[in-house]
Amino acid sequence: MRDTAVPVSSWPISTAIRLALSALAITLLALAVNAAGASASRYVAIKGAKAPGPKQYDKVWVEKHGPRKADTVFVVIPGAGGGAGSVAPIARDLPKRVDGLQVWSFDRREQAFEDTSGFDSGDPAAATDYYLGFKYDRVTPDEVPFVSEWGFRTEMRDLRKVIRKAGKGGRKVILGGHSRGASSAVAYAAWDFNGKGGFRDLDGLVLIDGGLAAFGPQDFSKAQAEERLAEIRGGDLFSDPLGAGIPEIGPIFSELGALYAVKQPQQASPLQDHPLIPASLKPSFPVTNEGFLGFIFDDTNSPPGFAALRIRAGTLAPSGDPRPWVDGQNMPLSDFAKAFSREPANATEWYYPTRMVLDTAAANALRPTPAARLLGLEIKHAARINVPLYAIQTELTNGGVLAGANTVIDGSRIKKSKLVDASERMSHLDPVLAPAKTNRFTKTVTPFLKRIAAGR
Repeated sequence: MRDTAVPVSSWPISTAIRLALSALAITLLALAVNAAGASASRYVAIKGAKAPGPKQYDKVWVEKHGPRKADTVFVVIPGAGGGAGSVAPIARDLPKRVDGLQVWSFDRREQAFEDTSGFDSGDPAAATDYYLGFKYDRVTPDEVPFVSEWGFRTEMRDLRKVIRKAGKGGRKVILGGHSRGASSAVAYAAWDFNGKGGFRDLDGLVLIDGGLAAFGPQDFSKAQAEERLAEIRGGDLFSDPLGAGIPEIGPIFSELGALYAVKQPQQASPLQDHPLIPASLKPSFPVTNEGFLGFIFDDTNSPPGFAALRIRAGTLAPSGDPRPWVDGQNMPLSDFAKAFSREPANATEWYYPTRMVLDTAAANALRPTPAARLLGLEIKHAARINVPLYAIQTELTNGGVLAGANTVIDGSRIKKSKLVDASERMSHLDPVLAPAKTNRFTKTVTPFLKRIAAGR
């Protein structure tokens, strides 16, 4: 067939312009897509350390935020019962403020136990039927007795796999954590890895309302450790925040409540009268889905036992049937709902090992005490830690976080530190969830991260 294409030079000018503009638009779109791809979040599995239990569980996950070609990686460990999604808001925001920074949100190996398929549809009613109808695949202690050994020793070895991958190619690595995750960060820095301190893998430490010596006593005895370890090995494997005998039901309720608040914010809550919800978490009047979520988590209503799960997001309206939520303070409640309803990389950890709580108590002394030795905690290098440290505290510990940070600093070779007291304006979850304009953590940690990223 003869070529019948018309030379470009003979096209009408208007046609040529339209096609040129179309080509330009396609090029710009491609560049935008490539730019987005360079900084979009990516949830990836990383091979973990060998640990008690089947080999299939020897893996962890990180959600990576920021440019692929970063020079500095900030690894963030969530707190007790928290997943990578619980720190996603700051993980997304910080790379926008610090050039060459990537943030990795860490998910522990026990995330593999979660059956999150009921949330795949995004339909809160369908998810409620699946979970509160107990149609999901549950994990019970008799099925996974090896979790009794999933404490600091397992987490430290998993973290080392992550940190070495983060530091590949000579990248700087900053390790941080929220709440008990900050305790893990300090433990890593002090940990003995074949004669070398973990701090040698790091260029900085960031403690977000937590850290060793911040929670609980520093004189935990060997006898106390022996007694608690026997209980754990006897089957008390997982934290149970609602005390319902179903460890995962508290995190499931959190995600269900958040999903209803995202999808049907102004409708009456179908969860507030559920029999598994403790009376202290039930409003005495009908509330909207947003109202129910705020009632549980906001510090104006949240019961004392939920202090570690508090935010400052506003208050319930004085009237209404059902009563709605009124935003205010540090974040819109919708931001919290979006963070806690996300999949994959959700905000909760359904099966948090009680062994982690025990090991934190024994590690608080920051030295190899009899209790620490019994539990196999290699906390041997606290006195040699020499990397810059940042810490911020909220209202939660009544000054315990900064006191603990000073204990770490005073007993180490740390010369540069930044300590921030936000106890009068922030609740425990605010530093990792609040938007930058109201988040004192974002404002004060950014210069700290910039100095490390710039090599200063």
